[in-house]
Amino acid sequence: MNQPIELSLEQQFNIRSFETQVQQMSREQAQNFLIDLYKQMMMRETMYKHFLKHQWGLEPGPQV
Repeated sequence: MNQPIELSLEQQFNIRSFETQVQQMSREQAQNFLIDLYKQMMMRETMYKHFLKHQWGLEPGPQV
């Protein structure tokens, strides 16, 4: 059976801090924040895919 991934104490603290910040946001601020966060997640995913393709030799690296 798979074990759940444990978060460090620092990560747990950061989550609690984040919760406090979000609870103090207006609805509009929270919606804008979520949109920006989603964009960042998509950009990170694209960056990881590009990095993995390069590492696995599936696409050429930059020409120097």
